[in-house]
Amino acid sequence: MNIHRTAIVEDGAEIGDGAVIGPYCVVGADVQLKPGVVLKSHVVIAGKTTIGAGTIVHPFAVLGGPPQHMQYKGEATRLEIGEDVVIREHVTMNPGTPDGGGVTRIGDRGFFMTATHVAHDCKVGDDVIFANNATLGGHVQVGDNAFLGGLCAIHQHCRIGANAFVGGCAAVSCDIIPYGSAFGNHARLGGLNVIGMKRRNMPRENIRALREAYRLLFVAETGTFRDRLETVRARRADSPEVALVIDFIDNGATRSLMTPAR
Repeated sequence: MNIHRTAIVEDGAEIGDGAVIGPYCVVGADVQLKPGVVLKSHVVIAGKTTIGAGTIVHPFAVLGGPPQHMQYKGEATRLEIGEDVVIREHVTMNPGTPDGGGVTRIGDRGFFMTATHVAHDCKVGDDVIFANNATLGGHVQVGDNAFLGGLCAIHQHCRIGANAFVGGCAAVSCDIIPYGSAFGNHARLGGLNVIGMKRRNMPRENIRALREAYRLLFVAETGTFRDRLETVRARRADSPEVALVIDFIDNGATRSLMTPAR
């Protein structure tokens, strides 16, 4: 451990091997820092917060402060942050609330740029990127590999599917399908996140399957949306990417599904 003489580490905090706690950091009594965590300086880690191995936290981030929820009364809820996450300056992440399951969970290898916010009871997957000032309301779910553009705002209880892209300044109040690409205020579905697929070296035939499914679901005008979903299910059940979109539509909706502008 390397703890700067100006840092405050309360009794009870668990500090892993090789962790670095820089100048003027404050680490609460119920915090767990796994091996190799680095707190650069002026970082506040509060509440029942666990930070995974190798995560780096930059100055003025506040992680584990009380949920911004009027019904929260100081209950012992948690914030869990994964391994090898990069958390830049002024980022805030809040723990859960009793009514929301009691835990906010962040996956591995995320990159959270300056002043991003993760609210209470959110579930964020692995390998996500949040550009500057991207903001989640409470209970939001963000899938693996999602990209949230700068200054976007995600309404509480929304779901952002895996591999989705949210444009800068977008106001999102509906669920975005996996691989979807959303823009605008309020945001509308603007196609698929093809750039993201190519960056991850997705085979052309997989992208073609997703494009066909997208056209059938959102561009075709025959039948009801449910009819078109069944058509996609029948035609492209062999595509794992299309299956991910179908499962997303079938399961877990609290908000309505985002669709293209007409």
